[in-house]
Amino acid sequence: MTIAQIIFIAISAITVIASILVVASRNLVHAALWLVLSLAGVAVLFVLLQASFLAVVQVVIYIGAIAILIIFAVMLTRRVMRETKPQVNRYWWIGALAALLLFVTLVVILNQVPSAASSVSELPLPEEDLLSMLGTALVDVDGFVLPFEVASVLLLAALIGSLVIARPIKLDAEEGDEA
Repeated sequence: MTIAQIIFIAISAITVIASILVVASRNLVHAALWLVLSLAGVAVLFVLLQASFLAVVQVVIYIGAIAILIIFAVMLTRRVMRETKPQVNRYWWIGALAALLLFVTLVVILNQVPSAASSVSELPLPEEDLLSMLGTALVDVDGFVLPFEVASVLLLAALIGSLVIARPIKLDAEEGDEA
């Protein structure tokens, strides 16, 4: 076994354990932190597979934006979660059984597919670097600059909405008389 295979197995195990702890954690903040670890493990797996662009996207978009936004939303709205009811569904075993059934189905299907590595020959790459072509397409006016701007406005609106929801309600004497 090579060093890369050992690192792959270790990171995969950490990612799977963190993913299980995301859904098994009773504390929502802890679940969000386990999600960050799970997403970081996926980013490391992308690095090991030499998909550097996907690793950077994983870190910047998922860990840097979405997971942190989830943590902020949880921390800003935690006064809503002060109920003492148990947070574990008593039918959790149905979800576990469905996940196991899905896993077995995927393993059976993937075992029936012939190996893609045996039939694929070396593909010729374009002369220009693919990453620079992607970068140009993302910032070009005729490319994908508009969807990125729309996504940033949407994330900003979600952050402002979470701040509005988390804001304490203040009733003044004048507002109480009018209502």
